[in-house]
Amino acid sequence: MSKHHIEVTINGRRHTADVEARISLSDLLRDNAGYTGVHVGCEHGVCGACTVIVDGLAVRSCLMLAVQANGAQITTVEGLAAEDGTLHPVQQALLEEHGLQCGFCTPGVVMTLAALTGNNAKPSEQQLLGALSGNVCRCTGYQGIRRAAKRLACAETGEHA
Repeated sequence: MSKHHIEVTINGRRHTADVEARISLSDLLRDNAGYTGVHVGCEHGVCGACTVIVDGLAVRSCLMLAVQANGAQITTVEGLAAEDGTLHPVQQALLEEHGLQCGFCTPGVVMTLAALTGNNAKPSEQQLLGALSGNVCRCTGYQGIRRAAKRLACAETGEHA
């Protein structure tokens, strides 16, 4: 198989790799770059566990080929918290609203919400919940996740949850 040289920026760090054309972005991130917060569930883009941010947009990394990401800016869940350990607002909302349980879906949920609330965007609660409809959680019953989305929407508008 032929290899393709790619360069990406992952969580602010330049990463180069020689990959086969068939390698998914999730495999590159997990196996080649060591970002194991990218969880792989269904490998069909249905569960949302592998969601990362590529050039500002939420992307199912199991559906994107690594070669398609050449030159891209990629953010994984490991890249959201501040260097001093301060949680990203999405992570904080999920923590405060008990939107976490086993943790398997959590990175995908976090990245989906982070993509929508990035760049000072002010999504509504319905927009956030609509985006989350593509994330499968088998543990929480979604109530804590829904409350976190409401908290984020209220924070964006200045309302109280």
